[in-house]
Amino acid sequence: MTDTLFRDADLIELGDLVVYHGSLTDLHGLWLAFPCQCGNCKLLDKLGLPSVRFMLADPWGEEPGPQCVRRKSVTRSKASS
Repeated sequence: MTDTLFRDADLIELGDLVVYHGSLTDLHGLWLAFPCQCGNCKLLDKLGLPSVRFMLADPWGEEPGPQCVRRKSVTRSKASS
């Protein structure tokens, strides 16, 4: 039941396949989403400030992905359902 609730709410879980549609137009497309681990995001998390950002990884391992991606810049892929 919990898995269904996550899917219905369109929440992004660790390793979900997402479509990036943010400001870096040359990187639009499919990526795997992970919590961002850069220094700024770690500090914000440590301070308890709500800033959900993602680090995106290429599913095929061919190119580096963007970091500090805002939640509104990604949509969970229907392939993750």
